Amino acid sequence: MQARLSITVLLTLLAGRLSAQTPPDTGFAALQQRGKMVMGVDQYTSMHRFDDLADGGRVMLIRSPEDTAGVRAIRAHLAEITRAFAAGDFGHTMMVHQHALPGTDVMRERRAAITYRMDTLPGGGAVRISTRDSTALRAIHEFLAAQRGEHHAGGAISDSASAHRD
Repeated sequence: MQARLSITVLLTLLAGRLSAQTPPDTGFAALQQRGKMVMGVDQYTSMHRFDDLADGGRVMLIRSPEDTAGVRAIRAHLAEITRAFAAGDFGHTMMVHQHALPGTDVMRERRAAITYRMDTLPGGGAVRISTRDSTALRAIHEFLAAQRGEHHAGGAISDSASAHRD
């Protein structure tokens, strides 16, 4: 009787521990690792944000300003993707995501109608994407939405930006 009770308690505890564990999201972990390789900083200790704006959007990447090496790596990466995106090259996103993201084909085709500017921020920086072309704007918002989703990242959708989605 004592042995049976002990086994029951042990199995109950074991089942509780196993059910409390969530299997790791290996796809997300792999994306984070590729991001670290491409961006030069640990994705788990950095903050990514993808904001839709009425005239385009913003890709922000920051970390603790005290990590000066990390901040330099972020700024170098953002400067590089600013140049690459302006040239219609989305190879960096392809390396991280392992597939073409929605919107990149149109952004490449309409690159003359889109401007990219890199801004420095405490702890990192941002790439500001702007356009007056409604087709390019939809593509930018698709691109940013895909980034938000796959990176499990934050971001804002302004009221005027969401009005352009219809």
